This record gives sequence, structure tokens and C-alpha cells, in this order.
Amino acid sequence: MPQPMFTTTGDMLVAVDFTPRPPRTPGPYRRLFTHPGTRAFTVGNLLARLPMGMFSVSAVVMIVAARDSYALAGAVTATGLAATALVAPWTARLVDRYGQARVAVPATLLAALGSLALVLCVHRGAPAWTLFVAYAATATTPNIGGMSRARWAHLLKGDDKALHTANSFEQAADELCFMLGPVLAVLLCSALAPQAGTLVGVGLLVTGMLVFTAQRSTEPPVSRALDRGRAPLRAPGIRPLLVICLAMGAVFGSMEVVTIAYADAQGHPAAAGVVLALQAAGSCAAGLLYGAWKPAGPAEHRYPWCVAAMTALMALPLLAASLTGSLLALAGALLLAGMATAPTMVTGMTLVQERTPEGRINEGMTLAVTGLLGGIAAGSAIGGWMSEHASAPAGFGVPVTAAAVALMISLVGAVRR
Repeated sequence: MPQPMFTTTGDMLVAVDFTPRPPRTPGPYRRLFTHPGTRAFTVGNLLARLPMGMFSVSAVVMIVAARDSYALAGAVTATGLAATALVAPWTARLVDRYGQARVAVPATLLAALGSLALVLCVHRGAPAWTLFVAYAATATTPNIGGMSRARWAHLLKGDDKALHTANSFEQAADELCFMLGPVLAVLLCSALAPQAGTLVGVGLLVTGMLVFTAQRSTEPPVSRALDRGRAPLRAPGIRPLLVICLAMGAVFGSMEVVTIAYADAQGHPAAAGVVLALQAAGSCAAGLLYGAWKPAGPAEHRYPWCVAAMTALMALPLLAASLTGSLLALAGALLLAGMATAPTMVTGMTLVQERTPEGRINEGMTLAVTGLLGGIAAGSAIGGWMSEHASAPAGFGVPVTAAAVALMISLVGAVRR
């Protein structure tokens, strides 16, 4: 055992203790990455996930620059969204059946070819219908977030606290990528060329997916339960969660469109991106804090409370826009409103994981994402109609209403259980 040594300081004798201190306990997020292979697949996951926030914005900028038609650009991206909602669950089912690496790589390459075909068609002035076909081909893009969550569920099986932290990290990554993706896309398209955002996005997607799937040691094994188990859509408790995801998507889609319309009405259309980024930043920060703090009780008991908090905070943008008419006040309200998003999404995705049959977690997670995409499309349409035919401040009532619908469904589900 090391003994203290003595040294002199002036006329005083001072004891210096050289006893080694015990190492500090790593935090919850550091403990996640002590598992071999987790850092590498997370790097690939983030590289492949960033383009998810780039492609639609890049396509709009590119098509408008070449064809001078926002209507055409919006119709093309909406077609791609609808195609993704139809194709993504089938892609996820193949991933569960044959493994991530065997399915995700060819599916990603096919989606990349669709994006490259879109660039070529726009550049060559091809007929408008070719743009729809090319962008629809990108629907084979695998749900990288679902595959990453499936890996965490496999690695952390039986450790609910660590899995909660991992799900919170994934949700924060979602918010970060969807916050940075559009900004990067606009920067590339404006600084280099209208096609630059799509081309860089393709490069990131393919590179990230190859890095991600190369980590075979962390890939969940293919389960034989897939053939004999029930489909996720028929599993008990899944359908109400998917309806809630649809309502949540309507919250996000309407909030984005209404915020853009409000900023344009205030004479500051360029500020809409910054204001929406604050909402994503609030959600990202809240997600990381929620992951570091493991709340007590099962997820199904916490979920209605999370949705209730989200519904209450979504009223803040409506009040800020209606009472103050200030874009700065709206920015602060969106920052606060965003703080309820990640905890609600983390808890909801945890429930989806718990209720999805064994061996079909990618399909279950993709169904949830499909519900979100459908809600985003519907919310964007309703929010745009309200902003145009009523007023931009009135449009903020759409996300509040959608959140209230989600709350009622979650409460009815809690009562039935």
C-alpha cells in the first residue's frame, strides 16, 4: 500500500498522499460504446442518416432551379414520400428475414441509382414523368434508424436501463440529422451547384451504409421465429401506437409548413430554417437528458404523460404567434415545445420494440416510421391549407389538435389495458 511522502513548504511539513484514486464510473452514454463494434456502426449510422434530411430539400432546389416550378417539385417529393410509405415495410421485412447486410446494401445501391437518375433527368431536361419514376426508386432506402435500434436491442437484451439510453441517443441523432441535413443541403446547392446536395447525399448514404453493414459482429441474427410468428401489424397493442405515430407526424408536418408561412408573413422567410432548427435543438437536448435519467415504471405508464406534456407545450407556439406576433417569441416557444418531442418519441419507440414479435423488430420500427411519414404528409397539407385560407397564426392550431388526438388515443389505450 503506498505510503504518504513528506515535503517542506517554507517552514511547514506537508504530507502528500500518493494513494491511487479509484477510476471514475463512466456515464451512461460512454458505457454504451464499451461494447465492441458499437462505435464503428454508429459512425456509419450517422453518415447514412444525415442524407435523410438532405434529399427532399435538395430535390426541391434542383427541380425549381431547372424547371422553375414549386408545384412540380412538391409533387415529385410527395410521390417519393408515398412510395417510401408503401415500400419501406417490405424492405424491413426482407432485412428481418435475410439479415441487414444482405438486404440493406443492394437496397441502398438501388436507391442511390434512383437519386442519380433524378439528377440526370433534371440536368438533361427529360419529361416530367421521369422525375416521378426516378424519385420513387429512392423508396428502397432502408430504415437505418430502425436497423441501428435493432442492433442496440440485440446487444443490450435484458438491460432495460442501457436500452433506454440507447433509444434516447438514437432519437437525439434523428433530431440532429434532420436539423443539420436541410442546412447542409441548401449550403451545397447554393454554393456549388443545384445538383450538389443530392450528389453529396448519395455519397454519404452509400459510404455510411457500407461502414454500418461491415460491422457483422453487432448485427442481430436472423430469427426463425419470423416464419411462424404473427405480423407486427397484428401484434397486440401495435395498432394504437401506429395511429399515434400518424398523429405525431401530423404535428411535425404541420408545424414545419405553418412556421414557414408565419415567417414569410412576418417578412423574414429566411429565418424559418433557424426557427425550426431551434425546435430540433430543444428536442435533441431533451432526448440526451432523458437518456441519462432512467425514469421509473414501465414505458406504457409513462407514455400518456409524455404525450400530455407534448400537447401542453405545443400550445406555446400558438399563443406566441397569436398574442405577440413576434418571430423571436415564436422561436423561444418552439425551443420549449421541442423539449417534449424526444422523450415522447423515445417512449413510443420503446413500446413498439416491446410489442413487436420476436425477429421482426426492423419491420415493426419501419411501420412506426411509415406512420410518421404519412402523418407528416397529411399535416403539411392541412397546415398549408389553414395558413392560406385562415391565417398563419391560426395554422398553429393544427399541431395542437393533432397532439390532442394522440393524447386521447394514448389515454383510451391506457384505460383498455
